[in-house]
Amino acid sequence: MSGIDKVREGLVNLEIENIQPVTREALDAGAAPLDIALEGLGNGMKQVGDLFQSGEYYLADLVLAGETMKEAMKMLDPLVTGEARAEKGPVVLFAVKGDIHDIGKILVSTVLFASGFNVKDLGVDVTEDQVVDAVKGNGASLVGMSVLLSPMIGSLGDVVDALKEAGLRNSVKIAIGGACTSPELLEKFGLDAMGKDAVDAVRIFEGWYDQGL
Repeated sequence: MSGIDKVREGLVNLEIENIQPVTREALDAGAAPLDIALEGLGNGMKQVGDLFQSGEYYLADLVLAGETMKEAMKMLDPLVTGEARAEKGPVVLFAVKGDIHDIGKILVSTVLFASGFNVKDLGVDVTEDQVVDAVKGNGASLVGMSVLLSPMIGSLGDVVDALKEAGLRNSVKIAIGGACTSPELLEKFGLDAMGKDAVDAVRIFEGWYDQGL
């Protein structure tokens, strides 16, 4: 089993105490930090999400998986972002109001930064007013929203409405991601794109950046 596979397996098995040692093992074996993040942690989180959707994992397991990923990212973040130059963006990134999970968002933030984006990560449980302030304060035209649980879907609409009221909606592009997102939500809330993972997020934001946004 490769070092990256060990990282993925450690995350799926929720081995929070062992995730840093196997991450170090993968690094020492020559695996690239970004590959560990995407192939190890990213694919591991996909498996965790599948287990949650099937009912094999519960919300507590989902939270523990997120904490396990954070432990690994403490080691990987400086290595992935150390030489990155934040020249694109900025991208305002956050988990919507009522959603306290970092799962996926941390990985998206890291990979976007490594791809040269200036990421303004607002964290979790972010209100629509905070989003408006961040877009105004940073002169941002790119926004990424994360929503993991279906009860918080309405918060997507709250953000869109707040941006409209502030006269900002027509000047920003909004992408969504997370376990409960769907193409139907794009039409319902008038959103611009949906990403299934961190690689997809880079593709979306790179495309918008290339359009001059």
